Amino acid sequence: MTQRPRIALIAHDVCKDDLADWSHFNRDTLRHCDLIATGTTGERIARDTGLPVERLLSGPLGGDAQTGALLAEGKVDGLVFFWDPMTSQPHDVDVKALLRLAVLYNVPTACNRSSADFLISSPLFFDRQHRMRRRADEPGLKAV
Repeated sequence: MTQRPRIALIAHDVCKDDLADWSHFNRDTLRHCDLIATGTTGERIARDTGLPVERLLSGPLGGDAQTGALLAEGKVDGLVFFWDPMTSQPHDVDVKALLRLAVLYNVPTACNRSSADFLISSPLFFDRQHRMRRRADEPGLKAV
């Protein structure tokens, strides 16, 4: 685990503008993080913020599942997932699995702008010791 928090960023199509706006507004804070994101979302955030973003597959093509695997491996410290509660997604099973893994592995998760603001502004957000204590209790993982 790096010293910098590793944050996963995901947004459904109708939420991409909101996540891009949020990322741009918080770019000074996010520049101190390692960012990963699903396909188009990652491209958009990199373009709008000028920050490096590790891009995974598009969500419907496996990016949500890739993110879930990273959560299970202890390689994500926070998840910002702006999902659309009003539209059924063809990959709803992957979305549900991703959110289930975030809860199971005790990964701080924000699903809208308000919760993302609270998450990123918490004094614990950059506290590496807190991240390591949180991880020590995760199923099947040991603190690094």
